[in-house]
This record gives sequence, structure tokens and C-alpha cells, in this order.
Amino acid sequence: MVDACLEHTRPNAQEITIMSTATAPTNASAQTNSASAHDWKEAGGAWGHAAAEWATLKEHYAMDILLAMFPRLGINEGVELLDIACGAGLGSRLAAAAGAKVSGIDASESLIEIARDRSPQADLRLGSMFELPWADETFDAAMSINGIWGSCEGALVEASRVLRPGAPIGISFWGRSRPLHLRDAFIVFAAHSPAVALEGMVKTNNIARDGVAESMLEAAGFEVVESGARESVIEWPDPETAWRAMRSTGPAVPALRNTDHDTLKAAVLEAIEHCRDDRGIYRFRNDHRFVIARKPA
Repeated sequence: MVDACLEHTRPNAQEITIMSTATAPTNASAQTNSASAHDWKEAGGAWGHAAAEWATLKEHYAMDILLAMFPRLGINEGVELLDIACGAGLGSRLAAAAGAKVSGIDASESLIEIARDRSPQADLRLGSMFELPWADETFDAAMSINGIWGSCEGALVEASRVLRPGAPIGISFWGRSRPLHLRDAFIVFAAHSPAVALEGMVKTNNIARDGVAESMLEAAGFEVVESGARESVIEWPDPETAWRAMRSTGPAVPALRNTDHDTLKAAVLEAIEHCRDDRGIYRFRNDHRFVIARKPA
């Protein structure tokens, strides 16, 4: 959707954000904290509109943050892990490879199908992160990679419910510092989207501000352990691959519905041309933040 990266891209727009999650809200319905305000099926449809491209060309943006989170969450043999907004299941697959017993949930049917193919042994379900279909105190750890944003406080309350006392949780989100190459592409998407599609993005962006994610976790009953950052890096070999990756994101959907695709493609590729090296490789770098917290014992 959109991040701290798109501030002031339109007159009177205070903050428009770029988000990368399969369950974040995609319109003005995100303005309240209640689970009923989030149309998770609509969000899932947006984030799953190009599931194969997302899974193979874009989802690996999270590799560096996963490498940072796993040891901090104690992900190893036998740990019962919940992956919230698991998308196409990259994080779930890697956690399972580390020996964890993985469960996950996502709003996109097409993404969850890919996740299940990747990790047949995992318990991966279609549904809402605001109404988790597991019993109290089921899990040893939880993570959400760009899945919980500024309007998703209720999801943290649910996460706390299903975690055992003393269990850790890790969440990630786009930051505000450079490099932030996604800003350039999503400015284009924002400029080609109808105004109503941007209204719900303002509140979700707040999590990128210093201390907001920590405050959200504390309000849900967690004790913050650590905050940190990594640089997300994705590479694509040519313009067509770069475009297919960028168009697979949820924030692209309003623009794709509102604008001629060739026009949009040309504008996006022009905006990210500076990411291309002399070999023609696009190297997309972004500030990626994480917070680790713990449910009180």
C-alpha cells in the first residue's frame, strides 16, 4: 500500500504510506481499530491479484529482516510459531526448515495456496488476523512480516491471546530513512490512483514514526525487548521483471484499475531507473524496521 515514503505527494496529503502486506487494509475502511472495519477479503483480493509474481519476484524483500528476527524469536527445532499475514509463506517455509512447527494465517486465498504448496506440513489458514482460529496460549512465538500496521492494533491483542506467557513476537514494517527506493515507485501508483483509495493509508503510516510500533505493542500488553533495522535488497535482471514485481503489490491495484497499464508501466520504470546499474540489474534497497516484544510471563 503506501509508506512514510510518500509524504506530501499530493496537495493536502499529510502522509501516504507504502505497505507490503497481504492483509493490510486498502481503503478508507482502515480508519477505525475495530476488526469489523477491516474488510479482510477485499484486502486479500488486492494483495493476491498477482500471487505468482508476488511469491517469486517480490516476497524475498523480507530475507534480511527474517535473518534478524529468527534468532531473536528463538525459532528452532520444535518451537510452535504463528506467522501472522504469512502471504505466500516465505517466512513460514524458512521457519519450518529451521525445525519450527509452523502455523499461519493470511487474507489472500491465492497467496495461502502457494504457502501451502511450499510448506505442506504447516497449518496455514485463510482468514482474518483480527479473529485468529486458535485457542488461547497455543504458540511459543509469533511474527508478522509487514503484516501489522498502524490501524491494526486489534491484531496484536489477538496475537497476545494465542501466545503462551513469556512468548516473543516480532513485527516488521517499512521505515522512514534512506535508502527508500519504494518511495519512487509508489509515488507513481499514488498519483494514478483515485483519491478514495488513499484515504485509508494515512493512519496505517503512523507505525513508521519513532516509537509508534513500540507503543502499539505495549498497549496490547507486550513488553518491548528490542527495536532494530535492516536494509532490504531485491534485484531484478530486466525492466519486464521489475515491472511484474512492482505491479504484484497491493498498492498497485487502485492504479491498475484506474489507469492504462502501459502508461503506468512506463511511469514506474522511469521512476526506478536510478536503481539500475551498468549491467542492467535493478537493485531495490529500502529501510526495513523491526520490533521484538514479549508477552509477560
